Amino acid sequence: MQFLAYIVIYPLLWIISILPFRLLYLLSDGLYVLLYHVIGYRKKVVTSNLKLVFPIKNEKEIAIIRKKFYKHLSDMFLEMAKTMTISKKSLDKRFKLKNPHELKRLEALNKSIILMYAHYASWEWSIAIQNHISFLGLGVYKKLANTYFDKLARAIRSKFNTKLINTKEAINVINEYELKGKKSVIAFISDQSPRLTNEVYWGNFMGINIPCFTGAERLAKKLDLTIAYLKITKVKRGHYVGEIMTLAENPKAHEDYELTDLFLREVEKQIYEAPEFYFWTHKRWKHKDKNN
Repeated sequence: MQFLAYIVIYPLLWIISILPFRLLYLLSDGLYVLLYHVIGYRKKVVTSNLKLVFPIKNEKEIAIIRKKFYKHLSDMFLEMAKTMTISKKSLDKRFKLKNPHELKRLEALNKSIILMYAHYASWEWSIAIQNHISFLGLGVYKKLANTYFDKLARAIRSKFNTKLINTKEAINVINEYELKGKKSVIAFISDQSPRLTNEVYWGNFMGINIPCFTGAERLAKKLDLTIAYLKITKVKRGHYVGEIMTLAENPKAHEDYELTDLFLREVEKQIYEAPEFYFWTHKRWKHKDKNN
C-alpha cells in the first residue's frame, strides 16, 4: 500500500517540481481555493489555535490571518515539491542569508553549531544554508511512516550535501562526529509538541504553558556546542531571508532551559509580527491543560 501511494503521488510531485515559478504560483492560487474554500483542510484546528493565542482578536481579524495563512500554506506545499528539481542558483536567489559573516565567525570558534528554528516561513528551503558553511551540514528530522516517501524526503533535503539523521539516531551520530573531530552545523526544528513524560520541561509559548523540546539545548550543553537561532522571514512570494542570531557561544554558562526559552521568545516575536507565516495546522498546544 505504501508503494502504491508512492507511485501514484511521486509523478505528480515531479511534474509540479518542473513547472516555472509563474505557473507554480498560479497552481498555488487554485490549491488555496481547494484547501480553504472547498475542503476546509484542518480549518477547525487552525481557527482554534489562532483564537487560543490571540484571545483579544475578533472573528474578522482571525479570519484575515487564517486566509493569509492558507495562501502561504499553498505556496509552501508547492515549494516543497519544487525543491525536488530546483537548482542551487535558483535556490540561492530565493533563499538569501542576511549575515553569512556570522556563520563564518561561529565556525572560526572551531566548535560545532546547533541551529534552532521553527515551522515558520520556509524551513524546507533553509537547506540553502549548506551553501554558506564549510562545516558538515546535518539536519535532524522525524522519520516518515511511509518508507518510500521517507527516502524521497531524505534525497530532496540532502541534495546540496546536507546529511539527514532521524531523531532516534541523532545523539549517537553527532557524538561520533564530535569524537572524530568533525565539526558540523546541526539543524533542529524545535517548536514541536513532545511526548509527555515526568521529566518534560513546561515552558511558556505565546502566553500558554506547554511541554517543550529541550534536545537542542541539552546536546549543546553536553558537547559544548555553539547554539543559534535561524530567523526566516518571507520577503515576498517565493522569496525568503535567513538571519543567524547567536543565542550562546558557551551554553554551559546558562541556566537549564534558559536557551530553550530564548528560542521560544524569538519565535514569538516573528509570530506576533506576521502570524500568517506560522504553521497553524499542527496541534502545538494540545497538552496545554495537562501540567498538574
